[in-house]
Amino acid sequence: MNRRSFLRTLGLGTAALTLSSVAGLAREPETGLSSRASAEAENLKPDETSGAGRPNVLLILADDMGFSDVGCYGGDIRTPNLDALAANGVRFTQHYSTGRCWPSRACILTGYYAQHIRRDGAPGIGMGKRPAWAQLLPDLLKPLGYHSYHSGKWHIDGDPMDNGFERSWGGERSGCDWNRFFSSGIWEEDGVKAPGGRTEEGYYSTVAIADHAIQCLKLHKKYHGNPSTGSGQGAPFFSYVTFYSPHFPLHALRKDIATYRDTYQEGWDVMRKRRWERMKKMGIINCPLSERDEKIIPSWNFTPEQLKTQIGQGEAPFAVAWDTLTYQQKKCQATKMAIHAAMITRMDIEIGRIVQQLKNMGAYENTLILFASDNGASAEQIIRGDKHDKSAPLGSAKTFLCLGPGWSTVANAPLRLHKYWNHEGGISSPLIAHWPKGISDKGELRHDPTHFIDIPPTIMELAGGSWPRIRNGITTPPTPGKSLLPAFASNGAVQHESLWWCHKGNRAIRMGDWKLTMRVGSKKWELYNVKADRSEMNDLSAKYPDKTMMLAGRWQAILDGFIKDLAVSESEAVGNGKEIKG
Repeated sequence: MNRRSFLRTLGLGTAALTLSSVAGLAREPETGLSSRASAEAENLKPDETSGAGRPNVLLILADDMGFSDVGCYGGDIRTPNLDALAANGVRFTQHYSTGRCWPSRACILTGYYAQHIRRDGAPGIGMGKRPAWAQLLPDLLKPLGYHSYHSGKWHIDGDPMDNGFERSWGGERSGCDWNRFFSSGIWEEDGVKAPGGRTEEGYYSTVAIADHAIQCLKLHKKYHGNPSTGSGQGAPFFSYVTFYSPHFPLHALRKDIATYRDTYQEGWDVMRKRRWERMKKMGIINCPLSERDEKIIPSWNFTPEQLKTQIGQGEAPFAVAWDTLTYQQKKCQATKMAIHAAMITRMDIEIGRIVQQLKNMGAYENTLILFASDNGASAEQIIRGDKHDKSAPLGSAKTFLCLGPGWSTVANAPLRLHKYWNHEGGISSPLIAHWPKGISDKGELRHDPTHFIDIPPTIMELAGGSWPRIRNGITTPPTPGKSLLPAFASNGAVQHESLWWCHKGNRAIRMGDWKLTMRVGSKKWELYNVKADRSEMNDLSAKYPDKTMMLAGRWQAILDGFIKDLAVSESEAVGNGKEIKG
């Protein structure tokens, strides 16, 4: 039985969006704080917990979308709703992720580097359970009067409903199936489990995630809006909307793919150069166009022979010159990028629906909307799920395609490498901030280097709170992030002493304009001045050995601090600690 059929058995009909709307199944709003929450609220400022009048927060996350994919960052993909948010807000040009799905989400929801809380590994730190002091953001917002909702991908340890979210749907174990955009998995919502089921006619996960987010907002207005005005300006909310798009498999609605049918036939070399030229004119970057790394691909990718056998003659295993491809390869590759673009345009359409709901409920003016991608575009080429049917139309439910390294170099243009690596192409993300009541600058750029560790401090400051000094009886380590609120008002207002990365043997540190990075499998640090060379083409480590040694020492010192903090709280943990690939 699929999700829609299950809703029919409850008397909801096909128009129903979530189980939350069912009488008897929707959770009643809480009227007070638990004793534990009340005690810990003493560590939060201000003392009152009503939250009335404070800004709402809508945090939207794309999955594996490149730095230059959306229109307002120089891309050729139609994203009118995101472009409108950017035109009436600010865009950050040097915002960073961790380079991979799950560590980025750990930073976003805790404010700590993922290794600091065992949500990613590093030398001397194993992947495991979060320390007890590493609570998720909704747990901190709840005593401040916020109501939190999650719609979409989860990919962090623990259950959303046990970590401060009042409603949740769409995680890989409770709704969406991240190997199948056209099928909902066995799912549950608000603690109610539905029977199993797979294919559902008319289902597409990007739409379903937006449906759930919209229904949460409607229910928030009903239970927590201001009854005197009928608006959504009662208790504030934190809505965490995390799309799976455009992560593989490349699945898109046929009508969306058709709009890009001829767009990418000129190939990746022409398209990435055009993006680079647009980005320079827009002021987003001022660096050279990086060279294609023709031989660098993920070690777990299928071999060329496997791709040829299981996908077909049109697959291309490396980011080689477009002109060297066969006619069959060019046709297949242009279609793959058309599907990728269609996935992003559909996500933009659904974001537009969510924004319209904010307007409908009177919450638009006082809602901070943040949009980002969890990492750069992916060069992965594997097959999961139901495998790949070579006879099916590309992009349909029976196919399983990945973007691959050729088009990933376009999506991440003009930067180097891809998701997984700590070079700029893997860790650079767009970040759009839109807040009519709080951001007066319209359409401006912010060149401050920022990171996902900055998101929780920003939201906490908006909520009127401060980071708790003690959490679950343990003194909490200082969070490394900075609030972005000063950057909303002026460029250059946020300054980090350093930004730090580590993932699967890749590592990097940035201090000022200098960045030190090392690729997995290499024992050599590379040094770049990213102010002039953000495309990382001119390694200066031999020219400046002292600076290289200083930055390497600082990278190790930060790691040593993580190890020390974890040793203090070794026996205290929350969550289940299980790693999921993505």
